[in-house]
Amino acid sequence: MGRYALSMAMEELGRRERKKLQTRQVISDVATTLFMERGFDQVTVAEVAKAADVAVQTVFNHFPTKEDLLFDEQRWWVGPGQVIRELPGGVGMVEVVEALEGHYLSVIRGRLRSGHLVTWKAFSRTIDESPALRARRRRNAEEMEALIVAALREREYRGALELSGGSGVEASGRSEVEAGGRLGVEVSPQSSPLMARLIAAQYAAAQKVLEEELGRVLPEKPNGVQIAQAEEELERAVRVVFGTLKRGLQH
Repeated sequence: MGRYALSMAMEELGRRERKKLQTRQVISDVATTLFMERGFDQVTVAEVAKAADVAVQTVFNHFPTKEDLLFDEQRWWVGPGQVIRELPGGVGMVEVVEALEGHYLSVIRGRLRSGHLVTWKAFSRTIDESPALRARRRRNAEEMEALIVAALREREYRGALELSGGSGVEASGRSEVEAGGRLGVEVSPQSSPLMARLIAAQYAAAQKVLEEELGRVLPEKPNGVQIAQAEEELERAVRVVFGTLKRGLQH
C-alpha cells in the first residue's frame, strides 16, 4: 500500500488496525527496497521477513503471494470500476471517460505529492526485469478491464430497468442491450457490450501510455521541484490522452 493511501486509511481506523497497517507498510517498504536493489527473482520471502523483523508467516498473512509485496496498491486496477459504479444515472460515455480522467488525475497527484513515486523508474525496471512481475502486471490490467466492463454493463442495465419502471428482470449474465430489449427500452449503441469492452481497453491503453510518460518526465532521483514539474507535464499528457478518447466518442 502506498503511503498516500495508508495515511488516508489510518485516519478511519482504531489503534489495533493502525498497527496492522503499519506492519504491512514496513513489510512492503522493505520488500520493495530489496527487490529494486537486487531484483525480484533474487530475493526470497524469508529474506524480506528477516529484514522487516517479522516472521515469514506474518508476511504471508498480509501478502498471500510474493508478487503481492510489490503490487499491493489496488486502486490502480480496482478504482476505475468503482468510479463508474458511483456515477449518477443518465450520464453518457463521454461523462464516463471524464470521470475516469478525474480518477486518474486524483490518484497520480496524490502519489506524486506524497513522494510515493520518487523511485518510479527503479520500480518500473524491477517489473520489466522479472517474468513473474510482468505476468502479474498483465493480469492486473486484464482484471481492471474486466471490472470496467462489468461496471459499465451493470449501470446501463440499471438505467434500462429504471426507465422501464422496474420489471424485475434478472441482471445476472445479461447485457444491457439484451436487458433493454426485454424491458422495451431503446438502448444507445454506445451502451453495447462491444462499446463497454472498447472503453475498458482504451482506458487500459491510456494508463499504459501515461505510465511510460511518467517514466520519461520523472528523473531517476527527483527533488521536490522536479516532482512538481513532472506533475505539470503529466497533467498535460493526461488532457491530451483523455481528450482524444472523448473526441472519438463524440462522433
